[in-house]
Amino acid sequence: MTQEIILNADPRERTGSNKARVIRKIDVMIPAVIYGNALPGENIKLPLNELTKASENELFYTQVLKIKIGDKEEKVVLKELQRDPAKGKFLHADFLRVSSKTKLKVVVPFRFINEEECIGVKVEGGILTKLLREIEVLCLAGNIPEAIEVDVANIPLGEAIRLTELMLPEGAEISGLEDGQDQMVVSVNAPKAVEEDPIEDEGEAEASEGEDGTDASSDAEAPDEGSEEG
Repeated sequence: MTQEIILNADPRERTGSNKARVIRKIDVMIPAVIYGNALPGENIKLPLNELTKASENELFYTQVLKIKIGDKEEKVVLKELQRDPAKGKFLHADFLRVSSKTKLKVVVPFRFINEEECIGVKVEGGILTKLLREIEVLCLAGNIPEAIEVDVANIPLGEAIRLTELMLPEGAEISGLEDGQDQMVVSVNAPKAVEEDPIEDEGEAEASEGEDGTDASSDAEAPDEGSEEG
């Protein structure tokens, strides 16, 4: 079951860059806005510690979130999370209201399963290569998949699984496939041959050493001491 992420927020009356700095420094909160669904935008502020904890969960960026403002609840998706480019601190967050019938484009990761049972690797000695790690899908806000599972158990050596072969959750579709961009997601390839230097036989090494004259001292004749006149 997908984990639900809930954030608590307070209404925000103060707007403008100076007041936003006060919210961040004095209130230790992050200014944000909720908009969409043909309703007026709503200025809010979120506790920094809650936003920080939520941002550490990868689902924060892809799933429907719940924001509580007093007795009211808003279902939203994150549209933008601004950070200080130098320090990385949160500056502002934008959230889009959604309903269960809202269609969204979201980036969803792949989850590769049965890697140890892949016949192309286990039986045929190939190497599993993951060419894509995530994909953008169009789906209903109430049915955003946590991940798209890719079963690699039956991929033989030299074969691959493409985007058009994936089993997608009901109501989800991959953007761009109508344009013929059917990319490979994962493949099994033969390992590359590694060339090694030939190991020279010890006897051959000794013979070649004699032939090329590297041991020159053994061939040179010692001078005849008795031949010196005088």
